[in-house]
Amino acid sequence: MSVTLNMPDELVERLQAAATARGISAEELAIELLVEAATPKRRHLAFAGIGASRHGISHRIEELLADGFGRD
Repeated sequence: MSVTLNMPDELVERLQAAATARGISAEELAIELLVEAATPKRRHLAFAGIGASRHGISHRIEELLADGFGRD
């Protein structure tokens, strides 16, 4: 399939420069970018791991709560 895109000259220059830096053609880079943009992304929920880490103090929460409630 062949597609023609009308883009501002500045965008064409940026695409060509980025492709040259990666050692590929502007057409190859455009295809990579279009495939990436058209591929559905899986959402990662940032809060999903809260409390599961051994970093910080979350793994000691029971101990900290007991200590805090035991004080006068």
